[in-house]
Amino acid sequence: MGTSHQSNADVDVLMLTHQRPEYTRLALGRLLESVDHRTNVWVWHNGSDEATLGVVHSLREHPRFHRFHHSAQNLRLREPTNWFYREARGALLGKVDDDCLMPDGWISKLRAAHEANPRFGVIGCWRFQDEDYDDALASPKIKEFAGGWQLLQNFWIEGSGYLVKRDCLTALGPIRERESFTSYCIRAARMGWIHGWVVPFIRQEHMDDPRAAHTGIKVDADLTRFRPLSAKKDHAMTVAEWDAQLRRSARIVQGAPIDPAYWSPWRQRVRNFLSRARARSRSRS
Repeated sequence: MGTSHQSNADVDVLMLTHQRPEYTRLALGRLLESVDHRTNVWVWHNGSDEATLGVVHSLREHPRFHRFHHSAQNLRLREPTNWFYREARGALLGKVDDDCLMPDGWISKLRAAHEANPRFGVIGCWRFQDEDYDDALASPKIKEFAGGWQLLQNFWIEGSGYLVKRDCLTALGPIRERESFTSYCIRAARMGWIHGWVVPFIRQEHMDDPRAAHTGIKVDADLTRFRPLSAKKDHAMTVAEWDAQLRRSARIVQGAPIDPAYWSPWRQRVRNFLSRARARSRSRS
């Protein structure tokens, strides 16, 4: 099921919703207010949570709300994202998670950076805390590009608060079965597309970070009720473990090499195996 409004926008942005009405009210409302008149907002709802659906429907008359699609089945991330990449018509496409609050002007800044740099692929907004920044790790990876734009360059960024060129998506094709957005970005980077976070950082608030102003994860019971996918993947069972995981993630993206050879498929498989083994070991300790 879907509905759409007509528009000549050059940017399309997707939000996936599922069963977090409090977050959705904040995140979708903020997204609609943060984008400019050249931007269409799409919403795909997974499942049939009535409270969350009610929030989405209450915002559908907003002039930036372009298209709604409801899947009674929870199809998670890959299928809705591929649908959006296939259906949207903008020169730039993006996605914002339902646990992120976007700042005013983020679209115009990322659009301008893309327009100045034809090889920019996936560029986006920073979701970590000030205390997570490590200049010794990050500064060697901060590169200057045309138009005076700087990126903290990396072979992948998170799947929220980004814009990607349609040309990049056309070169890659859809996200493959069992391929994560991280792996998708890495595949693009190995083809020569440049990814990263604009510097000075454009901040998005990640509400699932226990340190965030609008966080819904304050005690362990909150994490049990609405465990983020990455917390499930790495077996974070308590707020302390989740907090530590987020801090590790910040260090990983700042220190990760930007050497294509490092990201060859066979080397990635070895590292992924070792990472899963360490996560299992942490969960048993």
